[in-house]
Amino acid sequence: MSSKSVAVITFSTRTPRVGPEVAALVKEALEKDAEASDLQLSPVDVADFKLPVFDEPVIPAMVPAAASFSHQHSIAWSDEIKKHAAYVLVIPEYNYGMAGGTKNAIDYLKNEWTGKPAVIVSYGIKGGTSASEQLEHSLNLMGLRIAATRPALAFAENRGPEMETPTFGGKIGPKTREDWLEKGTVEILKAFGELKELLSQEPPPPKEH
Repeated sequence: MSSKSVAVITFSTRTPRVGPEVAALVKEALEKDAEASDLQLSPVDVADFKLPVFDEPVIPAMVPAAASFSHQHSIAWSDEIKKHAAYVLVIPEYNYGMAGGTKNAIDYLKNEWTGKPAVIVSYGIKGGTSASEQLEHSLNLMGLRIAATRPALAFAENRGPEMETPTFGGKIGPKTREDWLEKGTVEILKAFGELKELLSQEPPPPKEH
């Protein structure tokens, strides 16, 4: 039997951005555990799909039972998300909340997400806890199964990456990286353990509306 795929999704889409480096660090922290558990970690970057503000003529909840997407970017995003068994969602916090690009990417789909387990890993000046809480609330009501542990990675000394490097080029500062590898990895692995437990369980039946 082939191993299950867990997508590690970078949700930041702006330029410049540090999201890909954060997601790479998270993936690195999980690799040994994933391999030992016969799980395949698959990097996914929302920016690669170039999703505009939702522009389909159909409601996501209708796909695929009663409708189909018409735009190639929607089809590609749907195909990507539905092929994974679970998700590690690496999200930024901007201005004390969930980024618009994060919410837009989530809202493009419904049935592709529903019933599947996910871990939320946030990052920001204070760790991105507000964005994490907002996303957790939304995803729970959408029917995803969210790991109780939600790692929140704060930049060292409450300073953003643009203040840690002479010219911000999407790099995590050395002190932040050290802190995250030392302390953040513990929380990331704890959350991944919860994700594996959720993966081993049968998803609940869909709620009737």
